Amino acid sequence: MGFGLVLALMALMIVVGTVRLQDIGSSTRIMVNRDLVRERLATEWIGIIENSGVRADAIVKSGEPAAQAYFKQQITSFSKRASDIQKQLEDSAVDDDDRKVLDAMLAQRKIYNAVRSDVFKLKEDGDEAAASELYNAKMAPAMAAYAEKVRALVKYEQDVINRGSGAIDNNFRTGRTLLLGLGLAAILFGIAAAWLIARSITRPLHDAVGNAKAVAAGDLSQSIQVGSKDEIGELQHALKEMNQSLLNTVREVRNGADLIATASSEIAAGNLDLSSRTEEQAGSLEETASAVEQLASTVHQTADNARQASQLASSASSVAADGGAVVRQVIDTMGAIHQSSDRIVDIISVIDGIAFQTNILALNAAVEAARAGEQGRGFAVVATEVRSLAQRSAAAAKEIKTLIGDSVEKVNSGTRLVEQAGKTMQQVVASVQRVTDIVTEISSATQEQSTGIGEVNHAITQMDQVTQQNAALVEEAAAAAGSLQEQANRLAELVSVFKLDDTALRGLQQPRVASQPAAKAARTMAKPAPRASIAAPKAAPKAAKVNESEWEVF
Repeated sequence: MGFGLVLALMALMIVVGTVRLQDIGSSTRIMVNRDLVRERLATEWIGIIENSGVRADAIVKSGEPAAQAYFKQQITSFSKRASDIQKQLEDSAVDDDDRKVLDAMLAQRKIYNAVRSDVFKLKEDGDEAAASELYNAKMAPAMAAYAEKVRALVKYEQDVINRGSGAIDNNFRTGRTLLLGLGLAAILFGIAAAWLIARSITRPLHDAVGNAKAVAAGDLSQSIQVGSKDEIGELQHALKEMNQSLLNTVREVRNGADLIATASSEIAAGNLDLSSRTEEQAGSLEETASAVEQLASTVHQTADNARQASQLASSASSVAADGGAVVRQVIDTMGAIHQSSDRIVDIISVIDGIAFQTNILALNAAVEAARAGEQGRGFAVVATEVRSLAQRSAAAAKEIKTLIGDSVEKVNSGTRLVEQAGKTMQQVVASVQRVTDIVTEISSATQEQSTGIGEVNHAITQMDQVTQQNAALVEEAAAAAGSLQEQANRLAELVSVFKLDDTALRGLQQPRVASQPAAKAARTMAKPAPRASIAAPKAAPKAAKVNESEWEVF
């Protein structure tokens, strides 16, 4: 029963561990394949809104039809991608909360798209002022509200991921507690069962051996106590009957010798049966130890895989961090370009001022040459050329200033985009770091499970050794019972040397009839070994016939 309880606890440990690992695996797959994907799509949607908003602003403020067409083409591409993301989010929604947040965002998207279409229509009709006014009054607030709804969706998906991570942690802690408790209970029950079984076998056997030695020495005054009803108890009961038979008269010695022979045969068969059962238990323990070793190997392999996953996640985190550093460098470079563009604008402004002053001076010189009359005609021609050059320089400086201003605006737009990319990269780095931490915790937990299973395997190996020792003790007891049977047969042969008259012979036969119920009782007690009970009585009548003939001859 003790070993059965230990095996039941081991089976329960396996079931609990398997169920918990399946729960953790299922939760992790849901997080990776659904929750993280939804969070990534929502984050990408925010970037699409911001990029689309920048281009819509450029369309409203730009006067170039080619630039407007280019930006509209990009906005159309962004809208198509947003629709694809919307379909994926709608298909992967699992409950009413998901759909509620998504519906609120989609409603705001419809408002934003409608206002944007109105602004673009006014822009196409050439109503610049109305388009700019509608953009500032409705489109910009609608875009901000639209982006806020998408950020709320991102926040909701992040909360879902956090709840899933908490559920995984709870499953892990609960499973670990259950496995540790069941493992400790299995070890304690195994130790207690092994100690009780060994004690229940060795002590009665030691007492039985002591009783047998006392009888062999001729001490028939001892009182044999039967402490159980198992095979060892049957041995003690047989020894007690043997001792009681030896206390009878010589007329009962022969019958007592037969009973001893029969009882010793049954005891030997019972010990053989016990030995067989003990060997079966040892075989079962070996199978259990083999199964636990296989489980330990599997858990160890799982720990190695988790360790490799942790290393890969660390590498991914390092790569993401390097990407973040590169994006920061790009941001710094865009800032330097912006500063250089501002300096160029200042220099062009100075050149424009110089050209304006030169034009004024040339105009004054032309006026003075006109006053000088014929003498100042050549000077007037030179002043006219200088004035023409100054006007051309001013026009060129103005054109350069316009181009530089447009370049500065584009640099500013690129700087904002790069800053947004830097923020996105920081979020990616943080997400990869969280995944790395989770994989590291899984690797540590799997390593602890591998260590615990190794300890259980060691305990089962010790139990197997104890069971094998018990089997050896049972075999020794069987050998002792066989020796006892040989001594009983020899005792019957020795008793046959006593010669009595017919009266004594009749008196000897009467107790034999009376002793048959005792023999039947002995056979009833020896039911676990039926083969020995059948074989032993066949030898007893043969010995009786020979001995009776010897008595008659005498």
